[in-house]
Amino acid sequence: MALDNVWVLAETGEAGPTSLSLELLTKARTIGASVTAVAWGGGAAEHAAVLGEYGATKVYDLGDTGEALPGAPVASAMAALVEGGERPDAILFPASYDGRDVAGRLSVKLDRPVITNIVGMSDDGLSTQHSLFGGSQTATARFTGEGPFLYVVRAKSFAAESAGGGPAEVVQTAAPEAGPTAAARVVSRHVEERSGPKLDEAGVVVSGGRGLGSADSYELIEQLAKLLNGAPGASRAIVDAGWVPYARQVGQTGKTVKPNLYLACGISGATQHLVGMKGSKHIVAVNKDQDAPIFSVADLGIVGDVHKVLPALIEALKSR
Repeated sequence: MALDNVWVLAETGEAGPTSLSLELLTKARTIGASVTAVAWGGGAAEHAAVLGEYGATKVYDLGDTGEALPGAPVASAMAALVEGGERPDAILFPASYDGRDVAGRLSVKLDRPVITNIVGMSDDGLSTQHSLFGGSQTATARFTGEGPFLYVVRAKSFAAESAGGGPAEVVQTAAPEAGPTAAARVVSRHVEERSGPKLDEAGVVVSGGRGLGSADSYELIEQLAKLLNGAPGASRAIVDAGWVPYARQVGQTGKTVKPNLYLACGISGATQHLVGMKGSKHIVAVNKDQDAPIFSVADLGIVGDVHKVLPALIEALKSR
């Protein structure tokens, strides 16, 4: 443990801190002597118990950013804290839309580089691992200059584990005026309807690919996922084709998942897709092409037509 103070940008929602935020807090405990969370949203103080449970001893509550995109005001508030003397050795950011936005803006404000696309980190927090060329190669990077070190970490790179700590101390911190950079406003929000577990938190994920043949056949994926109390996923090919929404995409440009069971149905196994799911505990693949790359990572491979295999599996589950 080489770092004294590590900050984590903790995103929260109606259900509390995101799973990625808890993953980062867990890792922060292993690389820093003390852990501080930075949160916003108006109700950040309500999440102090959960943030403390996962390792934060302090929470900077930046308040509600209103209808402004959070990137500018949150980065301005964090820069003010750092320049005011609250100087961390490192800051971990989630590789989310807002997390990347804040990291980039803070990098400019502090004139410090930011390392992105992190999938692993040494226990001293000074060197990081990065997946390259679709996951076929791993590179190691290391900061050599003065901190704070800025790290953007991909989801599922670390497991979220409770530390059993008490509620974190909440410090109210107002975001300073961010000027023209905070002019952008959120004019509308769309919450996609779904049932069952979230894709990136599900214990079972059933994904479909172009081998399904048509958008109508994706119903087989949804039926099977529901029977297994899992979440439906998709390859980039059928998302790009407009069969399913982007929110269900698994892969390098979509969600990273690590369920106990991943079923890949009609998915050839392009490198872009494998990056997002090859860390699953058990992988089952169904594809009529016995040479499909997906079989190289599968624990169980079924060479067959998904239009025959999936209906049979669905009927078998219904009869149990």
